[in-house]
Amino acid sequence: MNNLNSNIFEYLYVLESEGLYLAEIKRNDLGEYAAIGEKFQWLRVEKKTWEISKLTFRSMDSSEEIEERYFEEGFLKFNLENGTYIEKYNSAQHALSNIGVQAAPAELHEHIKAMLLGNVLSA
Repeated sequence: MNNLNSNIFEYLYVLESEGLYLAEIKRNDLGEYAAIGEKFQWLRVEKKTWEISKLTFRSMDSSEEIEERYFEEGFLKFNLENGTYIEKYNSAQHALSNIGVQAAPAELHEHIKAMLLGNVLSA
């Protein structure tokens, strides 16, 4: 079994900037009647502290070339190679690389898994 796709969750997208990761995950540990907002989650992970916060999904737009996600906390626009995350009120803008699911570091996986299981790992 691939270490990056545990039975708890799998990555759908993983984007990285100098200071953070943005990842969309699909939880596999919830029942079939779980709310779609619980099954599919966008997470913001601070690299220095491994602090994980859930982004509040509002809407999305997709085309062949560009994906857009609107959150209460900001706006994400990305393609197969890179993207931009703009925080609400334009308080910060992050240039992102779309590193893909296979390039997601094991440490990221471990921290997300711990958060989903209610455990806390130290930075």
